[in-house]
Amino acid sequence: MGSAEYMKLLWRKKQSETMRYILRMRAWHYRQLKAVHRVPHPSRPDKARMLGYRAKQGFVIYRARVRRGCFVRHVAKGQTMGKPRNQGVHEQKLSKGHQAIAEKRAGKYAGALRVLNSYWVGQDGTYKYFEVIMVDPMHPAIRKDPKINWIVSAKHKHRECRGLTSASKKSRGLGKGIGYAKTIGGSRRGNWKRRNTLQMRRYR
Repeated sequence: MGSAEYMKLLWRKKQSETMRYILRMRAWHYRQLKAVHRVPHPSRPDKARMLGYRAKQGFVIYRARVRRGCFVRHVAKGQTMGKPRNQGVHEQKLSKGHQAIAEKRAGKYAGALRVLNSYWVGQDGTYKYFEVIMVDPMHPAIRKDPKINWIVSAKHKHRECRGLTSASKKSRGLGKGIGYAKTIGGSRRGNWKRRNTLQMRRYR
């Protein structure tokens, strides 16, 4: 087996004494850094390569942290000024997961780059840490590579904000079979609109 296979086996045993020590030390180090920052090389090279990263010009890794737990609605004195069903302040859950939020923050931090994918690298009592693989669409090495130059197209700008990355796609309810009937047609909104639109065809 190559070194990547051994690293993959090690990361599967996150509760082993070795990994618990490594993750604890890394989490301490990550806490001292900015919320979103660039890293020279991926912390998990095997995982990064599985998700499309290549150690060549044009590929960049950013690490982002997201505060764990529920969100609090930002209102003065907890007064939402609305109906009772909308008056919740604490225990607010976003439809997107922590990983999708980390991708969004990294994409906002480096707006000229395209978000390719992301993966978990650690967590502590307060934060979760993710590394986001980003691509420079203007770099000649990217534009010439037929395997990755699809991301150069303008329609892939801020794909992390539109539910097109792997992490953000999970909250859209897409899939096949039982349980996914409400998103047939691309989305919940598209499905509802198709079912509730009266079509008066000219020849019927």
